[in-house]
Amino acid sequence: MHADAWVAACRQLATACGVPLDVRRVRVEDAARLGVEAAARVARYAALRGAAREGALDAIALAHHADDQAETLLLQLVRGAGPHGLAAMGAVQRDAGGLAWLRPLLATPRAAIEAYVAAHAIAYVDDDSNASPRHRRNALRQDVLPALARTFPAAPRALARAAAHQREAAALADDLAALDARDAIRDGTLDCAALGALPPHRARNLLRWFLRAHGVPAPSSARLAAMLAQLARPRVDARVHLAHAGVALGVHRGRIAVHAPPPQPFEVRWSGERDVVLPHGALSFEPATGEGLEAARIAGRAVTIAPRRGGERLAPHARRPRRLLAAWMQEAGMPAWERDALPLVFCDGALVAAPSLGVDVDWQARGAAPGWRLVWHPARARAELHG
Repeated sequence: MHADAWVAACRQLATACGVPLDVRRVRVEDAARLGVEAAARVARYAALRGAAREGALDAIALAHHADDQAETLLLQLVRGAGPHGLAAMGAVQRDAGGLAWLRPLLATPRAAIEAYVAAHAIAYVDDDSNASPRHRRNALRQDVLPALARTFPAAPRALARAAAHQREAAALADDLAALDARDAIRDGTLDCAALGALPPHRARNLLRWFLRAHGVPAPSSARLAAMLAQLARPRVDARVHLAHAGVALGVHRGRIAVHAPPPQPFEVRWSGERDVVLPHGALSFEPATGEGLEAARIAGRAVTIAPRRGGERLAPHARRPRRLLAAWMQEAGMPAWERDALPLVFCDGALVAAPSLGVDVDWQARGAAPGWRLVWHPARARAELHG
């Protein structure tokens, strides 16, 4: 069924049932990398989260049933998933934002729902894509589960029960990780030495738990082992950068942090606006008096915002010498990824200010002189969450 025809049918059904209908169109992105089904799921759940925010809702009910649960378990099984994957869908799950996802029909077989619909002559709309065997879930539904049910009639219920057992096993693994993390986690970072001191199976469990706590899906077993090899015992001078699921993992002063990936190259001309939007955040120019970047000094001149290229020098303190910007960053305890992403302000090609580090003494506003206070708002690390 064409999308417009499907929407029209849904509107008719909603009108017949006397309920409001909110139709949202989504763009499915990154399908080449994630796969069409996974990319569509990401877009669908993002739209539902947006609707919940707009409506000030704290819960969303979904129509997944026992056969859906069985399909999910089988899909995860053939992918080689661990307990968290095999736990499939929970009847009640809360995401990082506190939104509750409810599945009240999770213990109800599809046959029971279809029988109820038929008995009450309820009109419904079926998506044509549900019949396409090119989607793996449909292939399971049409070929695998019916064959399984012929030998094991109670298979859907049994598989749903198995998922519940795996959910318990996953909860126990999380409890163990929380114990291992008790002295290893601080300010959202994980101690490398504590991770390396654990037996391998507990170290893997803790790293998975740490990633999930940041809203990051667990990597494959091979990828996790490679991560662990670099993160558990990094060399003091090592610059660790591990990209995964839209975020990056880095090590600073012996601690593992999840952070935003490196930004795309940027160089922006400032034209007096209060907020300059960059690929990885926003730089605010806040009016001030006697502090910040002197407004008159930069008026009418070429002011640009760009990352460091190396060799820049800055003197943010009158009583301290002009030093390499890298030295000020190191003294401030800035991790490597923050140094590379920090937007710097240049005037006629000269470095005049670095947010959080200061304004060069030759460009500072003093006394009653109007100035611009610079405030950097980095974007949060984005993880690809799959509902």
